[in-house]
Formats: sequence, structure tokens, C-alpha cells
Amino acid sequence: MAVNFDTVLELLRALECEGVEYVLVGGVAMNLNGITRATQDVDIVLRLDEQNVERLKSALRRVWNDPSIEEIKYSDLAGEFPAITYGPPNEVFGIDIVTRFGAASRYEDLAAQIVDWQGVKVRLATPQTLYRMKKDTVRPIDRMDAALLQERFGTRDE
Repeated sequence: MAVNFDTVLELLRALECEGVEYVLVGGVAMNLNGITRATQDVDIVLRLDEQNVERLKSALRRVWNDPSIEEIKYSDLAGEFPAITYGPPNEVFGIDIVTRFGAASRYEDLAAQIVDWQGVKVRLATPQTLYRMKKDTVRPIDRMDAALLQERFGTRDE
């Protein structure tokens, strides 16, 4: 099943209202960059900071009344495997929250642009950033995304 973009918009509005520092990547970012494709999750790269993690939790609580939100911990996002998946109740998608990809990329390393999506300011990974993140992965969908980004935006290896 695919994400419900109305709910994604509500989530992004809550992130904006709470002042969460993040970059939207993945399939939803592809869509907001004008390349339509189905996706089953929302992927965000979060700036690693204890207060930012608390703002994220507040944003999630704005959308879902779910006590499991309290299980999201700074220590998990700062650990050796700095990623968690939050599964909102009564939704068919998850939210992948990452603070870094190995030693190579973290929030501060990702070029992003602020776009307005139906009145919500979204911090969106640029096409070049998405291309760089996707071009060398083993997942076929990522390689396809990289080819589409290259075709549409002329992205290339740096």
C-alpha cells in the first residue's frame, strides 16, 4: 500500500509548526521534486540534537495520539545504527527517521531547498542530493530514481 499524501502533508505541517530540523528524502521527496512514483514510507534525515528529537516527538503527537512515540530516544538515533522506523497507528506506511548514513552523510551534509507544498514549508532534498544518495545503492528502485533524476534534472556525479 502507498502512503496517504493527505496524512503526509499533515505530518509535514506538524514538523514545520514544531520547528523540527529535517530533510525529506526518499520516495516522497521524489514526488515533491516532480517525479511521480509510489512509495510505502516517509523518509526523513533528522538533525541530531536532543531538543530536535523532542520537537520531532511533539510533531508526531500533533498527528497521532500514540503513547509509543515516547519510545523514540535520542540515544537510539545517536547510536551505532542511527535509524528507527515509527509505525503510526491506523496507517499503512511507516516513517523512517535517520540521523546519518554511515560516516558519509548526515543532516548537515545534505543540500536542501525549502518548497511550499499546499501552504506548508518543506525542507526537501535537492535533485542532486537525491541522485547522490541513490545512484550507488543496491536497491533497483533507487537506481531507477537516480536515472530519472539524471534524465529530468541533468544530475551527475560530482
